[in-house]
Amino acid sequence: MIDIQPQHVTLDQLVYGRLFRIPQYQRTYSWHRKQRQDLFQDIRRTWAGGQERSHFMATVVGLRREKRTIMTKEHQVIEVVDGQQRITTLILLLKASAKAIDRSDPVGEKIGKELDDTLVKDDKATLLLLQTNHDISHHFADYLRAGNHLPSETANTLADRELLMATEECEKFVADWQSDGNSIEDLVGLLKNRLTFVFHEIGDEALVYTVFEVLNSRGLDVSWFDRLKSTLMAIVFEAETGNKNEIIDEVHQLWTDIYRCVGLRLGLSTESLRFAATLLTSYAHSRPLGEEEAVNLLRDQSKDEPAKVIETTKWLKAATEAVDQLLADRRRNAVTQIAQARMVATAVYLRPDFTEDEKAKILLRWENVTFRIYGMFRKDARTAVGDYVRLAWSIVRQKPSADQVLERLSSIGAAFPIAEAVENLRGTDCYTGWGEELRYFFHRYEEHLARKAGQNFNNEQWNHIWEASAADSIEHILAQRAENDWVHWLGNLLVLPPKLNSKLGAKRPAEKAEDYRKTGLLVAQEVVDVLSEWNSGFIEDREEYLLNWAQQEWAD
Repeated sequence: MIDIQPQHVTLDQLVYGRLFRIPQYQRTYSWHRKQRQDLFQDIRRTWAGGQERSHFMATVVGLRREKRTIMTKEHQVIEVVDGQQRITTLILLLKASAKAIDRSDPVGEKIGKELDDTLVKDDKATLLLLQTNHDISHHFADYLRAGNHLPSETANTLADRELLMATEECEKFVADWQSDGNSIEDLVGLLKNRLTFVFHEIGDEALVYTVFEVLNSRGLDVSWFDRLKSTLMAIVFEAETGNKNEIIDEVHQLWTDIYRCVGLRLGLSTESLRFAATLLTSYAHSRPLGEEEAVNLLRDQSKDEPAKVIETTKWLKAATEAVDQLLADRRRNAVTQIAQARMVATAVYLRPDFTEDEKAKILLRWENVTFRIYGMFRKDARTAVGDYVRLAWSIVRQKPSADQVLERLSSIGAAFPIAEAVENLRGTDCYTGWGEELRYFFHRYEEHLARKAGQNFNNEQWNHIWEASAADSIEHILAQRAENDWVHWLGNLLVLPPKLNSKLGAKRPAEKAEDYRKTGLLVAQEVVDVLSEWNSGFIEDREEYLLNWAQQEWAD
């Protein structure tokens, strides 16, 4: 007999007598502001529709595990397979409501106590209604237990940031709800009784992934990355093999590692999925595969063979870690905006036979060629797509030597010579629409100045610069309010710590000298001595000097 118990339930019925867990091998919290605002809007519309109106939220799929007894009450432990983003956000919203309710009022005190008992299940505050995964910083657990949370800007990972932002937005929604003249009691009643779900409680893990796949085919909004995981897990569970449990454990651990990595950066799952599949094809494509194409290929690669599932998942893990390694280097921000270029660098990271020195040489040439094409020549992402993708595929599948890869990169760059690239920057606007490229340019120049001075490069200030927007760190030495064509020329620009350029405002160059000196940035200190005489002649001279340096720096 098939063990599925689909139920149409309210949120109150969903959480009653259950403890929810999100396994480590599932995705981290990944909703963004748009999804949360959509949820809040659904709640507002439901309230505006009157007492009889309810709102269907989603389908939730859960795997039934053990039972836990708290005092005399049994709670069923449920591992959330699908629906975790919505459940997590609603539980944050319940906690925000519990914090905001007036407990000096007897009704408020009673409702607040009910919420407390729902969210935290024992006096020692150790058992939570929902246990999230990868919560190394304990942001979610601390909030449910004590109502405390850090500012979202202090987060160290993408997943932590989204979770903290969700907490802030839920608290703001509750505050706005009260400002509109509504009571917290009404909000809690709406959340618990008028938001409904179809809940599939399943006792057989093998069946979980079949149900998940069927629901996806009917239009559930699930990422292709998550669909791939479900498909691969289904292959393992359906296989008839004596060591199935060991294979399941290994695949679970691999996905735990993958999702831990994916939680660090926006878009990482999409990119690693597309790259992993494109680099596994039997022939070189002229573009990166789309997400659906990638899932189909990786599924077919693993069909009906658990051992191949492990092989495919290991490859996806390697690709995910390679993309993450690439994006971790903030200096390369300007040259990692083009997907096909990122694929080449990813392929280099995926070659364990390359020495670290060989990888460094290849990646430097990759930087130089890529920046010439998309930065200095300002070509769009349609340029050289096939050249880059074919090279990336070759690096992984045909395994050329490091020297051969260097030659291939030079061949791609031959149509974009450095002399012409430099001329393309001369006497042009290097500010408008060129912010990331300009910061990258001056980061490389700062490294050059440090080497020239025999100093160790100090990345602390640059970390602050990369974290801010380009507009917050790009400085016009002669203020851009000046009505001259050359105010946006390269010679009149530099990079400062965030917001300092706004503080300096329209000051004359001579008045900025001390502020430039205090930054500790060599690129700023280099111009301090001539600021009192700063004019178009100095701008032209500095541009010429910088372009002469660039011609050497970005040559092959």
